Amino acid sequence: QVRLRESGGGSVQAGGSLRLSCQHDERGIFSGNYYMAWFRQTPGKEREGVATIYVGQQDVQYADSVKGRFTISQERATTEDTIYLQMEDLIPEDAGTYYCAAATLTGPVNPLAPDEYNVWGQGTQVAVSS
Repeated sequence: QVRLRESGGGSVQAGGSLRLSCQHDERGIFSGNYYMAWFRQTPGKEREGVATIYVGQQDVQYADSVKGRFTISQERATTEDTIYLQMEDLIPEDAGTYYCAAATLTGPVNPLAPDEYNVWGQGTQVAVSS
């Protein structure tokens, strides 16, 4: 089973920073250029696209709520790719479970829509106290 490994969640005070990381473990599946993204979800709410990146290119997109505060980036290596989400000036509304996802079958029409992604990580928790 293809998996994505997330790390870097935690608990911070408002105004603080965190960096999330996500790696895949199946180079044969993740070849060429493809989309990866970060989503977040809180209880009772739908999963929300936060940031997306076209791995192998420099195309990035952000949700309006995180523009100017979050930065998505990539690191490509021979056996695996890693994407990062640097989160600055965190606010309580940023709290939730953050999921890493990849679209390996087709290029998404809407890169921030969760339905466009077919591979998901287990999620990492982010808590922000006021």
